[in-house]
Amino acid sequence: EAILTNVLGTKVVASLADEYKVDKFVMISTDKAVNPTSIMGATKRIAEIYIQSFNAHSKTKFITTRFGNVLGSSGSVIPRFNKQIEARQPITITHPEITRFFMTIPEACQLVLEAGAMGKGGEIYIFDMGKSVKIVDLAKKMVQLSGLELGKDIQLVFTGLRPGEKLYEELLTNEENTIPTHHEKIMIAKVKEYDFDYIRDSINDLIALFEGQD
Repeated sequence: EAILTNVLGTKVVASLADEYKVDKFVMISTDKAVNPTSIMGATKRIAEIYIQSFNAHSKTKFITTRFGNVLGSSGSVIPRFNKQIEARQPITITHPEITRFFMTIPEACQLVLEAGAMGKGGEIYIFDMGKSVKIVDLAKKMVQLSGLELGKDIQLVFTGLRPGEKLYEELLTNEENTIPTHHEKIMIAKVKEYDFDYIRDSINDLIALFEGQD
């Protein structure tokens, strides 16, 4: 499903943007696309590569933004922890040392709009996400704020890392460096660029393999 959504979905929307001469196209990527260890991360990286290579073949300016977790978004841990606390169920965390970058919805929206405004096409923008947060500290703080006592009213359970899950997310690969912009929180990633025809053919092959699930 990640291949259909993130690879084919991006390709379809990008083609329509090009066909209808859209001025700018901003793709929302993720820190999971850096040194990907999961299908989610790998498909987002493929989408980044496609968008960046397509930029040279289109009048549409294709821009990518890459950042970590958004607090309160549908995939965020906060709503899940809230439900567990309300139901007095154990709070489940995969690993005691796991960390993630977080930003608020208004911060994320503002940075995406600013990157879209300043983008000339072909850039991968990286946002300064501040310091990464230990998920266990976040859970402890939420229990404290709800007036409960950890270990007495509610338990903390470590379930083990899931396949492909990293202890910490990265915003850049080792080979990549960043170029500063006039905005202190927004940098441009220096990444390898790929030939569009090669990428397009490879992606078509990948999508064709979807039916066989291989």
